[in-house]
Amino acid sequence: MPIARTLTIARVFLRYRLNELVPVEHQPLWLRALWAPAKLLPSGASKNMCRGERLRRALEDLGPIYVKFGQLLSTRPDVMPPDMVQELNHLQDNVPPFPADQCIARIEEALGAPVDELFAEFEREPLASASVAQVHGARLKGENGEPGQAVVVKVLRPGIDKIIQQDLELLHYIARWIEHYLPDGRRMRPVEVVEDYRHTIEGELDLVREASNGSELKRNFASSPLLYIPEVHWDYTRENVLVLERIDGIPVTDLDQLRAQNTNMELLAERGVEIFFKQVFEHNFFHADMHPGNIFVSREHPDRPKYIAIDTAIVGSLTREDQYYLARNLLAMFRRDYRMVAELHVQSGWVRKDTPINAFESAIRSVCEPIFEKPLGEISFARVLISLFQTAQRFEMEVQPQLVLLQKTLLNIEGLGRQLYPQLDLWKTAHPFLERWMRERIHPRTIVGEIRRYGPEWLEKFPQLPQMAFSALEQGQELGPKLQQLSDQLAGSRQRGRARYARMIVGGLLAAGAALVASPGLLAQVPVASWVLGAVALGLLLWP
Repeated sequence: MPIARTLTIARVFLRYRLNELVPVEHQPLWLRALWAPAKLLPSGASKNMCRGERLRRALEDLGPIYVKFGQLLSTRPDVMPPDMVQELNHLQDNVPPFPADQCIARIEEALGAPVDELFAEFEREPLASASVAQVHGARLKGENGEPGQAVVVKVLRPGIDKIIQQDLELLHYIARWIEHYLPDGRRMRPVEVVEDYRHTIEGELDLVREASNGSELKRNFASSPLLYIPEVHWDYTRENVLVLERIDGIPVTDLDQLRAQNTNMELLAERGVEIFFKQVFEHNFFHADMHPGNIFVSREHPDRPKYIAIDTAIVGSLTREDQYYLARNLLAMFRRDYRMVAELHVQSGWVRKDTPINAFESAIRSVCEPIFEKPLGEISFARVLISLFQTAQRFEMEVQPQLVLLQKTLLNIEGLGRQLYPQLDLWKTAHPFLERWMRERIHPRTIVGEIRRYGPEWLEKFPQLPQMAFSALEQGQELGPKLQQLSDQLAGSRQRGRARYARMIVGGLLAAGAALVASPGLLAQVPVASWVLGAVALGLLLWP
């Protein structure tokens, strides 16, 4: 970590008194000494800020990488207090653009041709600028040199990979410090959070991966009236340059435009929920960064509105087991069968096997019961999740890493639904979908599909089954005598160990007696008795 960057971070920490976020009694002496001069400095505007606002302001001052890290922390109510989560939700990723000349140079280096040869038109003024990349408008060349399809060109910031690596090193150091010194440091799993951030940010540094994710999502919704994904132009896409179809949609937060074209807001909100569940359960491949800045609404057919999603750098998927347990958990919650919810948590391994089911059931009921039969506008799923996490701490339940992105996406859907149609009953919309998914999971058609999918692999291994069974039986027969022999050896070892332990005690006592009998004088003055006792002690100690 460069010294200049370290000093900048230290100055920001001092300005916002971030050391006060850690109780003094839990700070090591060297840290107290380091922060001592800060008490002599004027507190300034930070004096009247709550701890969440101080943390948010510090992250904004440190730059885009820390802003993005703060955005990730805002989706982890299992490791951050509720007041900090609420404040971190206000973080905005507004970054000044880098010069157009640098952008053009990166494009030409990546694609191996001048911009004028690649595009019929190229807008030097960026459409958007974020922490990792910025986007310019352009138009491809059509037939006979005529302007072709309108596109957007996404270009990574120069040197962003080095900056990210430097900041990640410091974040890892801070995470290890938190884990070592804070009383709840291990439970907060800061190192895991930083690793999660590393995977997320490194995914955003590879635009080919983002393009691949977009192609998969587009294929999944190819014939769907719910969601549209822009087309990828692979001939113009590299690791640091991505060219996509330019979409013409209304930002999902622009309610005035949506109402002006008479958009069916209730159906729009319901389709948002349906998209979420379809991605998670039917496709098992979901867009995990569905914040309002990445979501638009098509201008066509406002009575049957269709979403448009961009920025597919972050996606998620679940194991088949997690899919099944998650669906059954949600259905059990819809049915208010909290006993089943508690038992499913144990069966899935999300909580320890020795968890007291009755107490766990009661805790879940106290959190979930108040949220039912209310419209979405009166329910905060973020608060429900926070309450569940706080309750689960009593039962040593840890948030599963594979579900973190899912939780983040669900929180985004909550905010989107509340904004579009506050009266939407999310449970009523999701319940029929999950019921249908569970029925189809055990339908003969699904089973036949599974056989078709895995049948060739099973048939390939089938001729090996007799030999594998015969080998297993042989190994079992050979293992029996070996286990018996090992058991006898362990029993003999225990007996020999007890005898050796007794001899060591007796030998030690004899050695002590020899030392007491021996005169502290010269060797010639040592009594014969001490020599005899010492020899016996040595023999007992060395006897195997």
